[in-house]
Amino acid sequence: MNPPCGRCNKPVYPTEKINCLDKYWHKGCFSCEVCKMALSMNNYKGFEKKPYCTMHYPKTSFTIVTDTPENLRLKQQTLLNSQALYKEDFEKNKGKGFSVVVDTPEMQRLKKTQDQISNIKYHEEFEKSKIRSDAPPPENRQEQELQASNSERFNQPAEQMRPAVVSPPSGGKRYQALYSYVAAEADEVSLQEGDLVLDVEPIDEGWMFGCNQRTGKRGMLPANYVRPI
Repeated sequence: MNPPCGRCNKPVYPTEKINCLDKYWHKGCFSCEVCKMALSMNNYKGFEKKPYCTMHYPKTSFTIVTDTPENLRLKQQTLLNSQALYKEDFEKNKGKGFSVVVDTPEMQRLKKTQDQISNIKYHEEFEKSKIRSDAPPPENRQEQELQASNSERFNQPAEQMRPAVVSPPSGGKRYQALYSYVAAEADEVSLQEGDLVLDVEPIDEGWMFGCNQRTGKRGMLPANYVRPI
């Protein structure tokens, strides 16, 4: 009995029979599914047991897997194997105190990025703490700045050598403080800018003796911090 043609389903006789793609074809029926161009055993391309020419051969970007009973069985078996392997690894690493992480290139890149971020934060915190530790207390900062400024301007430190204190007679001149001054010794008098100094008498080059009208304290003071009025 002659088999049917894969295209027209009519009987195919041995003289015109082509056996291809698990089917029998008439020579005239063995053509492209799209453009119907006649094909031969040398130029056809098969897809899903159908002949195509090179131009119209289906170009698939992915393969759809049908959920047949066999595929479902293989899927279930793969899942069971994965769970068994996971449980086996878990039992091996149980009690070790760490998790097994695959050292992939992506994990290495993430680890390097985290290390860089940690180093940047560490340096920022170190610089902030260094600035805080180097800064003087708020109550002494202004006095230190005034002392440094006045010392640089007049090139005359407050701790220079002074003569012995001699109380001058009253009735001296009146002076006004040009700058603030913090007493460095017990026999000195502190000043604030604008203070009036009464009964001022020169003692030696660079030093005077007077009474701060604001505080009522008498003592020595640097001559270049006041001016006569």
